This record gives sequence, structure tokens and C-alpha cells, in this order.
Amino acid sequence: MLKQQIDQMAGYKLNVFHFHLTEDVAWRLQIKQYPKLTAAENMQRNQGKFYSVAQIKELIQYCKDRYITLVPEIDMPGHSAAFTRALGVDMQSEKGLQVVKNIIEEVCETYDVPYIHIGADEVKITNQQFLPEIIKYIQQHKKKVISWAPGGDYDDQTIQQLWKDEGNQKKDMRAGQYIDSKFLYISDFDPLNSVVTIFNRQLGGKPRGDSSLLGAEFCLWNDRRVAREADLLTRNAVYPSMLAFAERSWKGGGYPDVVFNIGPDSSNRAKAFVEFENRLLEHKQKYFRQLPFNYVKQTHIKWNLFGPFENNGDLSQIYWPENHDVLPEDSIAEVKATGGTVWLWHTHGPQVKAWLPSPKENTTWYAYTKFWIEADSTIMLWADFKDLSRSGADATPPKGEWDYMKSKLWINGERISAPQWAYPGRGSGQLEEPLVNEGFYYRPPLSVDVKRGWNKILVKLPIGLFDPLMDWQVPPKWMFTVMPVCKDKGLNYSAMELKFEPNGK
Repeated sequence: MLKQQIDQMAGYKLNVFHFHLTEDVAWRLQIKQYPKLTAAENMQRNQGKFYSVAQIKELIQYCKDRYITLVPEIDMPGHSAAFTRALGVDMQSEKGLQVVKNIIEEVCETYDVPYIHIGADEVKITNQQFLPEIIKYIQQHKKKVISWAPGGDYDDQTIQQLWKDEGNQKKDMRAGQYIDSKFLYISDFDPLNSVVTIFNRQLGGKPRGDSSLLGAEFCLWNDRRVAREADLLTRNAVYPSMLAFAERSWKGGGYPDVVFNIGPDSSNRAKAFVEFENRLLEHKQKYFRQLPFNYVKQTHIKWNLFGPFENNGDLSQIYWPENHDVLPEDSIAEVKATGGTVWLWHTHGPQVKAWLPSPKENTTWYAYTKFWIEADSTIMLWADFKDLSRSGADATPPKGEWDYMKSKLWINGERISAPQWAYPGRGSGQLEEPLVNEGFYYRPPLSVDVKRGWNKILVKLPIGLFDPLMDWQVPPKWMFTVMPVCKDKGLNYSAMELKFEPNGK
């Protein structure tokens, strides 16, 4: 699977493969001095599975043959519970520091790589000398150091990989070189939106790279256990995102902030995305028929958004778009939106821009559109109201509900029931329990009966407070996906060739 991804990277001129090899659940890199690190009894997941010295050497050469640099990451001193379990010492202790130096020496002498990534994020530093000594030690072995930012205190020679905005990061960045990965975790995005937001990105906040901005990296984090390793490619938009990322990183440009919408039809941004989408889908048909490619055409779907309706925290309140007193097709929309997936507001707003210009808590919105079909039919439908992040462990929606916000979907006035969740209401934090059918792109599409002529779609989108509804791993996601699809030859789906007009004219 790794080689398959590297082959596709090479085809689109991506030239760095960052390989995160150690974590709390397990240490996956063979270290000959310390065999306990990769002993099965010290692993919490996939016991006994690790990469041998020969395999890593082979992978490094496989990358080199395709003009790709492999960057190994050994996370320190955080994300190191597997190290502590195996060796009985904390990395930041005097003994632990010496063990880490021994590991670094073995890695540097064994592998022909120019960079070592040390992680160094999400940890309380108790030994102030740990990072300076480790960085100096790696540099003495003629390797460049990369680390996460925010993270520890680094020297000016350490390349910082940005993963979120925090504190004095902008000041720090003036002193050295950096890589942008902010809002580039595809395991946090649904497939349709991942392509949109990556295409829109102005990487590093600059129209092009320079002596400080070395580039960018999009990331796939499999913190949650998967039932099959192939699920990492089917449950994340790896290849569609790769093509969008190649386009943006080589072409430059993009738009400030983080943009989660395609944009008004008349905007240059929307026109550019339509042109890109056509090329993306051409490549999908030519090169990805037998590889998972979770993206379908969505720029033909147009929505009218009606709101805001004050719900005062009562998410079940009913308003005129669903009581039939006034027809949405005869009404003027507050907002017009485009796409199979539409975000009204994002958890990380206001930095993240979605379709609502001024989103408000405790309000309800409705989305409406029509599509024309030539005969009575049963169609397949991708539909969802919450995209569960695979980088964490969001809670599954309750039984009989699409989400925790009382969202609803009607087609021709008939309410469409939520899927029968494999694990309804399963709480957050269940990192060892694989996802089963929680996402529209890895469960069978819904079957929906439609009639010849115009078919009406109405979506109800309430929200309460913008604070997490249950805990930090279950943030409110004010969004929906409604997308008629058909099965392609091969592994994937395509959009149905339907005419959408929100006013039915």
C-alpha cells in the first residue's frame, strides 16, 4: 500500500514522503539495540507488526528511484508511551535521553536519509535539555531536523512543520524555515470537501514558496484502528486530495484563510475550481478505476439556503420551509450554495470560511434544490450530516438520527430515514473500535424512489451552541451531503447526470 501511494506521488511530482513510525500505541521501527521496542507484548494494536531494517531500506530506495525523499519520524519526547512500556524509562529521564541518543545514532548510521523528524508536539517538557541535546546530536550526524510547531523550543536550524496557529508562531517563523500542514489533515475532511479546501489553499499564507517556506504537506492520520489497512485509502480521500494538493503546491496562488466552499458561480475562484474538477475527473477515469477515489462531480448541484430561524436552543422547532404554507421554490434565498457537500459553518470558524457569511448559534437553516429525471426510478444517494474525523474518535450518531443536531432530509416530501448505524450512540474516545458505516463514502448508498420530472430535496439544519455538544472530540459540524450517484466500472462511484435547479425553472 505504501508503494502504491508512492507510485501515485511520483506521477504527480510530489517529492517528500513523511513516514510517522512511532506512537503511543506501538513502536513500528526496528531498532537492533532495543528489540523490546518492537516486541508484540509492548504493542497495544496490531501486536508484533513493525518495519524491519531491510524493509525501511527498501522503501527509502523505492522513493529515491522515483525522486522522492523519505523522511522518517521518531516522535519524542511526546507520543512515546510505547517507548516507556518497552524500556521502563521515560524519554525525558537521564537514562531515557541516552537511550534516545543511541536510537538516533543507529538510525543515522543505518539509513541514507537527509532529514530526521523528531515530532516534539503535544507534550509537557520536564527536561529542558532534552530537545536541545537531541537536535544537536542529530545535527552532529549531518542530518537536518524537522519538528512540529507548535511544539518545543527549537534553534534556527530546525525546520518547523506547522500544524495549527498558536502563540508566537509567526515570530518563530521569521527565524527559520517551515513546512505548512495547517488544516491539511485529510482525515478531518469529508472527501468532497477535502478536494475543495486543498484546491483553495494558499499554502503557508503565501502565493509561492521562498527561502523560508519550503513547501507544504497533507497528512493522513490513522489514530483510530481500522479493521483492514486498506480502509485507510477507502475511508479517506487520499488520491483525490493528492491531485488537488499537487495542483496547488506546484501552481501556487490560492486564497487566504481556509476556504471550505466552492464560492459563488460568478467568482473566479468557482470558475477555476470547475475547470480543475473536470481535469480531476478525467484523471480519475484514466488512472484510478481500480484504486479508491472518493470524489464525484459536484459543481452542478445548486442550493438555495433559507434562514436564519431563531430556535432558542430547541433544535426540533419547525419553520415555514417544512410546513408547506410557503414553497421554497417561490421564495428568495438568503444564500446560494454549490456542491454535493455544503458546510454552513466550521468548528474552527471564523478562520475557516464556509457558506454562511455571519453564522449564529441557536439557529436553523434549510437547504432546497430540485433535480430533473426522465423516468420513474430508484436512485442511489450519498447522504450525511456529520463527517466523523478519522484522526480522532468522534461519537456515532444516536439510533434513528442523522447527527446530534436533529438534522433532517426529505425528497418529494417523504422523510429519508437515517442509516441503521452499526453502533448507534457509541461514545467518543473509542480509538480501538473501527468505524463501520458512519460515513457516506464507505457504506452502501441509500436507495430512494423518485418520479419522472422535477424531484424536490429539502434539508433541515439546526444548530445549538458552537461549543462541542458532547466533548472536544464531538464538535458540532454544521454541514450536509446529498449526492445522487451511480456505480462506475471498477471500484468507484460517479455523480448521476442530472439537471439541478434550485428554483425549478
